[in-house]
Amino acid sequence: MGIATEEPPKPLVKEPMRIAKGGVVRWREARGFSIGEIKKVGLTVEEARLLGIYVDERRKSVHEINVKNLSEWLSKIAKGEVAPPEPRMPTSVSIKPKRGRAFRGLTSAGRRARGLVSVKYKETHARKWKKKARERAQKKRHEATKGLGNLQRIQRILRKR
Repeated sequence: MGIATEEPPKPLVKEPMRIAKGGVVRWREARGFSIGEIKKVGLTVEEARLLGIYVDERRKSVHEINVKNLSEWLSKIAKGEVAPPEPRMPTSVSIKPKRGRAFRGLTSAGRRARGLVSVKYKETHARKWKKKARERAQKKRHEATKGLGNLQRIQRILRKR
């Protein structure tokens, strides 16, 4: 039979004192041990995580009760009484990408938002498409050369000179 695995001790933090409770110190379970507590025991953050200890990098306080409990647990591991659990590396949190806006071009609110009400609908889609078609016919825009090969494009440029 192998050595039984034992979870590391739970880190404790002080709850804020409430005047109504008479200023009594109460302890609650924390997210993880602070970096200062881990360094006092003689470990680095990476070593602690490899031993299965949760590390709260945001917490700054160092409580002696946590250092004592952690050092007792580490001495049990060193003696071979218990085995450490699996490593506890930080979990990655995926953030949802921002969603695109709904198309509001053809509604009266959309026209107002784009400032088209004051210019009397000069830049609506129908007018824009007509304008592009007229410029294509006059070979004024870049669409006039679109789809031509390099040789034809070069010949066209040389003809203009």
